Amino acid sequence: MNTLPQRDKNVLWHPFTQMQTAPLPIPIVRGEGTVLYDADGREYLDMIASWWVNLHGHAHPHIARRVSEQLLTLEHVIFAGFTHEPAVRLAERLLAVLPAGQAKIFYSDNGSTAVEVALKMAFQYWHNGGKPRRKVIALEGAYHGDTFGAMAVSGRSAFTEPFMPFLFDVEYLPLPVAGQEEAVLKRADELFTDDVAAFIFEPLVQGAGGMVMYEPDVLDKLIQLARRNNTLIIADEVMVGFGRTGKLFASDYLTQKPDLMCLSKGLTGGTMALGVTSCTQAIYDAFLSDSPYKTLFHGHSYTANPLACTAGLASLDLTLSNDTTANLERIASQHAGFAKRLGTFGNVENIRQRGTLLAFDLKSSGETSYFNTIRDQAYNFLLDRGVLMRPLGNVLYFMPPYCTTNTQLQYAYRQVEELLYAMK
Repeated sequence: MNTLPQRDKNVLWHPFTQMQTAPLPIPIVRGEGTVLYDADGREYLDMIASWWVNLHGHAHPHIARRVSEQLLTLEHVIFAGFTHEPAVRLAERLLAVLPAGQAKIFYSDNGSTAVEVALKMAFQYWHNGGKPRRKVIALEGAYHGDTFGAMAVSGRSAFTEPFMPFLFDVEYLPLPVAGQEEAVLKRADELFTDDVAAFIFEPLVQGAGGMVMYEPDVLDKLIQLARRNNTLIIADEVMVGFGRTGKLFASDYLTQKPDLMCLSKGLTGGTMALGVTSCTQAIYDAFLSDSPYKTLFHGHSYTANPLACTAGLASLDLTLSNDTTANLERIASQHAGFAKRLGTFGNVENIRQRGTLLAFDLKSSGETSYFNTIRDQAYNFLLDRGVLMRPLGNVLYFMPPYCTTNTQLQYAYRQVEELLYAMK
């Protein structure tokens, strides 16, 4: 009889996976809190929140109950010409907690499409006003998604190379990491001209680019330079939103607030696919017209799906709770303690932390990129010890669900230390 992994191999194609060389996937049958259970009963601590989506733990009863109740009431309805309570309520609650200036919510399906919507809003904003702008400024090494617009504003890499002829041109700023701020600001002063439609960035932390971190002050200055010519500001908070950086949104660290924001991942607590693009009233107003040609012609079959919106509402209940606030502080404190321990290892460098996200580089003689072979060594070593981490090349990071206990964190830390000893 074929096992589930063998059946999988017969019919499935997995993301970011070279299917010819990849081992058979691990069959997961259940999740609870921070723990995943496979078909053989083995446990894995999910230290990366299953690709950064799971805020409150797997199979959280509050979210499960709310979605189950909604499923028996309304599973879906077309969102052109119709509406429903979960969509309206989630938008109301998001606008109440988003950074100042956000006025309208547009629903989509995931982080990549949230970025696509933001880009289309930005380009059409200028088009509708009769003063088209076509240039976008982004940061080197960025990752905004895998659809074509999102790829275009992401850093050029091996991921985008096959599609380069089809991507629109983007001007890139170097990432303003410590010591490079003045050079980046000087370059920005040259790039932010009156033909720039939008400036897009991952605020404070570049995720897939290697968990690279930079400071709010320099980002505020970049936004100020962009605004000299009324360039629209797009904050891609798909990864960093909903508490990851220690504040509810990374943009909460900024004095300058974005014109558009992109949200997904933790939006539903990792329960269902949902994306949000929020915008200011001025952007929304640019699409109001007696002419149908100024309409935002964008939508998805499952736009504002009631089940996903309900999951978002339930997740927001938990995110805004006192328990989660305490957990954010607790996990950040545990990370800080482990960061000091990491500093004693000679094969570790560039230790960095922002809220519940802790990252560091493994010293390696190979290329410091996604394709560094040290990645597989670290991944397999930790997985064998029941810890799920997914290194970005030579970059290891922790981004656990907020329910993760101190005992679970300390176990995961010890396994990383064992890895570092084994690599000496």
